[in-house]
This record gives sequence, structure tokens and C-alpha cells, in this order.
Amino acid sequence: MPKKMYCWRCQMDVPMLTDDEWELVAPHLKNVSEEIRTYRAKTGQSLADAKKFGYGDRALEIYEKITGVKETNPNVLWHHRVSAFGPPCQACGKPLRTPRAKFCAACGAER
Repeated sequence: MPKKMYCWRCQMDVPMLTDDEWELVAPHLKNVSEEIRTYRAKTGQSLADAKKFGYGDRALEIYEKITGVKETNPNVLWHHRVSAFGPPCQACGKPLRTPRAKFCAACGAER
């Protein structure tokens, strides 16, 4: 079950995926870059034009099915995973940016 946590990139609480849930989404995200590269090589289109063709939509659908939250940008899913963050800061309660973080990016408290 997803866990609602603060995302320092989005600067708000969002549903974060567990590792098991991430395994359902990740393959669809990993294919996006390759699909866009292939499309651009074949057509000569810009990156902006290539992004209009729905690449990453399957990952977004799965994320919505798991979390109940409709996301529109597949790139944010890369950092909406519980294990990518550290424990909660003892001073402010927001998760540390990484499991190995030495201080809290939100409030500056040392770990």
C-alpha cells in the first residue's frame, strides 16, 4: 500500500510507492526513454514533440490504479518511491532526501 510522504522535489505530500509497487511501474518507465529515442531517430522530431505521443502513459495508469492519484508527468514517478528516501528528520519530520543523507534538506538539522 502506498505511503503518503513529503517529496522534496514536488514540495508536497504525495503517495510514495513501496518496492513491490515500484516493480509494477518501473518497467513502463524504463521503456519510455528508449521509445522516445527510437521515435526521434525515425522521425527527426524534437523532444517536446515526441513527448506529446503518450509515452509513459502506462506507468501513469498503473500509478493511479495503485495510489488513487492522477499524475500527469511520468518523470516524477522516478522519485515517488519510499526506499529512495531516508528516515524522517527528528527535527521537522520530513523524510531525508536519501537513505545516506547526513542532514535534512528541509530544515538543515544534522542526522
